Amino acid sequence: MAGRGSRLRPHTLTIPKPLIPIAGKPIVHRLVEDIAGVLQQHIEEVAFIIHETFGKKVEEELIAIATKLGAKGTIYYQNEALGTGHAIMCAKDSLSGPAVIAYADTLIRADFDLDKNADSVIWVKQVDQPEAFGVVKLNDANEIVELVEKPAEFVSDLAVIGIYYFKDVAVLKNELQWVLDNNIIHSGEYQINDGIKQMMAKGMTFVPGKVDEWMDCGNKNVTVETNSRMLGFLHNDGEHLVDYDVKLENSTIVPPCYIGKNITLINTTVGPNVSLGDGCHVQNSTIKNSLVQTHSHIINARLDNAMIGNHTSFDGNFTSISIGDYSVLE
Repeated sequence: MAGRGSRLRPHTLTIPKPLIPIAGKPIVHRLVEDIAGVLQQHIEEVAFIIHETFGKKVEEELIAIATKLGAKGTIYYQNEALGTGHAIMCAKDSLSGPAVIAYADTLIRADFDLDKNADSVIWVKQVDQPEAFGVVKLNDANEIVELVEKPAEFVSDLAVIGIYYFKDVAVLKNELQWVLDNNIIHSGEYQINDGIKQMMAKGMTFVPGKVDEWMDCGNKNVTVETNSRMLGFLHNDGEHLVDYDVKLENSTIVPPCYIGKNITLINTTVGPNVSLGDGCHVQNSTIKNSLVQTHSHIINARLDNAMIGNHTSFDGNFTSISIGDYSVLE
């Protein structure tokens, strides 16, 4: 999670993308919890690979995620954008035994039994346009025999989502070390796929693990859409998403919505598919299909497909907007 998320600017100018909240909880928090739910076993350590400029406050928040799971939290730094293979090797001191490797800009909904007998499980999602993704090729035994990036001709419709299980991740570490030592580079980057291909060439067994939902958080529009979809899932799961202390004055909340603490709504309709972070004040407004972070003041607004950062002030009639932290539009 060392990248700054340039496609999600201005929001990632002040906060790393994996800490953007979705339905009231940062992306990386949800991802770690969802993976833990699939594994259904004790997790000893959670290692986070970040850029050192993220700062100590972010590091403390990440360590807290691991602690909540009863695990050790470890921080590693990748200060140069040298690819997924290089990023993983930044955490080489933690690469032993069974492990999951995940890219922290995506969310999943999954319910499957992890095949712990396979050397590796690559999590995939069936997609309508496989030519836009990296996909897996399967043999008759439902084993992965090849990884193909953006195939011009049909190979399969199972896209790699960026979550991997390794029965012994030290094997991947050894292969990635070979990739680094031999300077196997694609577009200036070392890739995890080259390590995986080395493992496949040595006869190791890879199988797919299919997720039910795969939600991206790459840019503003898809992040707002992911927030809406996650709210729907949590609402259907019966999760309580509205703080009991919300102050309503001639206002309505249309579910599903996440409403944080110390929220004031005056002459306002919020929802469906809206997340309001702690400390927001909204007046004379209608907001739907939008993500608003903490301590923002919004008046006279008609928002749809909007994303608003922390500590902002917005007064206006724009609809599909994207406003970063500490901005004032009056």
